[in-house]
Amino acid sequence: AFGFNNLQLRLPQEQTVGGPQPINALTDHLRIGMAAASFTEALNFALCSKEDCSTRLHRPLENAVIIANPKTLEFQMARTSLLPGLLRTLYANSHMPLPLKLFELQDVIIADASHEVGARNERRLAAVVYAKQAGFELVHGLLDRIMRLMDVKNTKDGSGYYIEGEDESAFLPGRSAVIIGPGGKRLGHLGCLHPEVITAFSLALPTAAIELNIEPFV
Repeated sequence: AFGFNNLQLRLPQEQTVGGPQPINALTDHLRIGMAAASFTEALNFALCSKEDCSTRLHRPLENAVIIANPKTLEFQMARTSLLPGLLRTLYANSHMPLPLKLFELQDVIIADASHEVGARNERRLAAVVYAKQAGFELVHGLLDRIMRLMDVKNTKDGSGYYIEGEDESAFLPGRSAVIIGPGGKRLGHLGCLHPEVITAFSLALPTAAIELNIEPFV
């Protein structure tokens, strides 16, 4: 409204040097490490359906930002997990040679009344391995590789990370674990997806998955 040509030319008041935000620098570092581990990056929509994030994953619909008047059933809410997008990408590429190893390093949106806008972003890393034999050891080894890239040690003294067996609704009972980070913070889960979750996304082979929050390591 003011008009670009009406702006006065003047030198900036301060001398600064640009640089990436710490979370973005860590994200780029991990992207290179994941690519070196033979994983292919996927970029999915930040919006998804309620069914993908809840019913198909066997998870309750909690802390979700719901769109009041969605135009399509595929974009009803802001994603609270990266796994639905990766599983849909697996289905779209299921004709490709096996194994399929995908990852995504993006934000999820969590409803949070303590924030001014009522929601917050959380940077997460998720990866899936789709193969005839996709076991727990594949994502466990990937977790160790991710932590080595961030120079985090496997220890229970509160300064590093470790995993503990824990059943999670999206994973096969007895084949999943919770990831505990510095200060005892729960970062995410890893394991073999439940067969009902796999078939809900029209997949037919075993799938191992991991999803964790990387913001505590910034």
